[in-house]
Amino acid sequence: MNTARQTRRQFVTAGVAASTTIGVARSTRGGSRPAQKHAYIDIHTHLGTFVYGKELTADELVRMMDQHGVERACVLPLVSPESSPYPQTSEAAIAAHKRFPDRLVPFCCVDPRCSTMPPLRPGHVVGTRGIIDILKRYQDAGCRGLGEHKTGLPLDHPQLMMLYEACNEVGLPILFHLDDIRNPDTPGLPRLENVLKTFPSLPLIGHAAGFWASISGDATPADFGRYPEVPKPIAPGGALDRLMAKHPNLYGDLSEPGGERVIARDRTFGRDFIIRRANQLVFGTDWLMPAQQIPQFELLESLNLPDDVRQKIYRDNALRLLKLR
Repeated sequence: MNTARQTRRQFVTAGVAASTTIGVARSTRGGSRPAQKHAYIDIHTHLGTFVYGKELTADELVRMMDQHGVERACVLPLVSPESSPYPQTSEAAIAAHKRFPDRLVPFCCVDPRCSTMPPLRPGHVVGTRGIIDILKRYQDAGCRGLGEHKTGLPLDHPQLMMLYEACNEVGLPILFHLDDIRNPDTPGLPRLENVLKTFPSLPLIGHAAGFWASISGDATPADFGRYPEVPKPIAPGGALDRLMAKHPNLYGDLSEPGGERVIARDRTFGRDFIIRRANQLVFGTDWLMPAQQIPQFELLESLNLPDDVRQKIYRDNALRLLKLR
């Protein structure tokens, strides 16, 4: 039905036709999901206000999903003071899921600075049990992951390690933001590697400027706080390839400017990277506001990826990670 060279317009049109043929209607309020061969699972959206005057409601999000052939979308809260000008709560994500149970998948978010004590001495952590109790309540309410994890602490700070330990125990993957301010790390990603080594069975889904800058072997600290504005070759020896090869629990979220620009800056390298790491990449948009433009749709379709690769990154990896089957 789909070929490797099928355009995105043909792809979405074919999916809608297939839905109609088998009698599956697409509704915007708890309706059945479209029966597309490559319907997207969006790992990264938000609800509420991020930009003043541009609040995104659940109805608007589902309407945009319908327009783009997105089957289900994960709603990520933002609760840390560094994460957003306006808080977006776990309870709001859960409420949206209750309105659209077949379309919206809630994540939860916990800032351990609000629910733990600092370490009493090096190597002595306290407070993990309290986080576990909170996470279990969110799981019972339907949450399938933790994120967007976006704090002002270094990525492997002791209090964050308590949060990771709790997520590891209850079985919640973490979608984390990494730049020069939020969960900061340095070129080579030594802090991320420490987390990966400490929790080898905990899925960690990376996102944002610092994470995606690390695809290139010549990444600098300045690159962790910006996105490339023009095409720029990717140098071999990047930390992401190295860490993904060593740690199968590391994933990449292809949403927001970072996920798009890292591929667009060097399409040849980007296409090869997607094929090479097809089991560890997930589709996302980072929808934040109504009428937002999402270049990932057209960019990914323009790469003429093998059919099995598209199937993995568009939906299958997310289904597996979040246990949505």
